[in-house]
Amino acid sequence: MAGKFDPAPHDKHADNPREATSADREMHAKLDAGLIGSFPASDPVSAAQPAKSTHDRHAKDDSLWTKVKAVFR
Repeated sequence: MAGKFDPAPHDKHADNPREATSADREMHAKLDAGLIGSFPASDPVSAAQPAKSTHDRHAKDDSLWTKVKAVFR
């Protein structure tokens, strides 16, 4: 008898299961640490950072020249 029949060949583009599990555990550990650090609070912990506002983007660049250029964009 020939070798075992494998109906699903190896997918070279699939994620490595060990790396995916490790990344998942790391994300859960970060979320748990954030939850413990913020307890008691009314807002839930978020895994992603919110996008920077216009004020935040321009706060680091306080030169007059960049503010003048921004008016004409």
